[in-house]
Amino acid sequence: MQETEGELTISEFGRRAGLSHKALRLYDVSGLLPPARVDPLNGYRLYSAAQLERARRISVMRQLDIPLTTIAEVLAGTDEEALIRLDRWWAAEQATNEAREATLSYLRDRLLRSASPGLPPRPVLTRDVPETKIASIRSDTDQQTLIGVIVSSTMEIRTHLNRAGAALLGGSWVIYHGAVTPEAEATVEVCVPFDGLVDPAGSITIRVEPAHAEAYCTISKDECAYPRIMLAYDLLEDWVRRSGLPMTGAIREIYFPDFPSLPGGAPGVDIAQPIERRA
Repeated sequence: MQETEGELTISEFGRRAGLSHKALRLYDVSGLLPPARVDPLNGYRLYSAAQLERARRISVMRQLDIPLTTIAEVLAGTDEEALIRLDRWWAAEQATNEAREATLSYLRDRLLRSASPGLPPRPVLTRDVPETKIASIRSDTDQQTLIGVIVSSTMEIRTHLNRAGAALLGGSWVIYHGAVTPEAEATVEVCVPFDGLVDPAGSITIRVEPAHAEAYCTISKDECAYPRIMLAYDLLEDWVRRSGLPMTGAIREIYFPDFPSLPGGAPGVDIAQPIERRA
């Protein structure tokens, strides 16, 4: 093997980076950590000592079970950008874990009190919504990854708007363009309203949400967790069906400003269905 000064064999590099041969081959194939060069005579992978820091960062992130695609995003830019992406991923993970705990709590409650209705009665109201400029991200997701997608997309949009000097108008919403279930993916659109001049960037699009009327019911932050939230969907959809009012858009969840910091029992989300007003 022809080895030049400063180059490390895969064994030496793996030992110093804390990575196995299998992991290094995976990161080579995925493009995360290709070797500095491959010996043309025998195909041996050779790494440089300068790659050790990147390798150690990858190793630490894998210990956190961060997906390879997310690791690639974290390592793609500056350290400042990496920190933003890492914090965004962690916030999404925390939100997902909180949602799992809420789901377990709901199931335990239903097993302990199977005769209870599960959702206290509340009114369905109507309102007119003005035309609104929004920044949005569309993603395909299933129920397991939904919360993470909502949190990370909202953070990404708000970071972009803040950098562009836009005025955030408070709150956000998620439009469901299909039925998201534990077994099937559908498209969701995370929307953040703003005022100002902002260009689209990457997966972030800029559009105007048309003025419309909508029926809605308000639920608490605790009631927002799946599957408890589906009881609110049932309440709203039953009301719309009985009213005979045509639906004019996809159903959505509208999150109150400062939703993450609200106490569990506080009103935090409107489940809303755009409708056609009767003349």
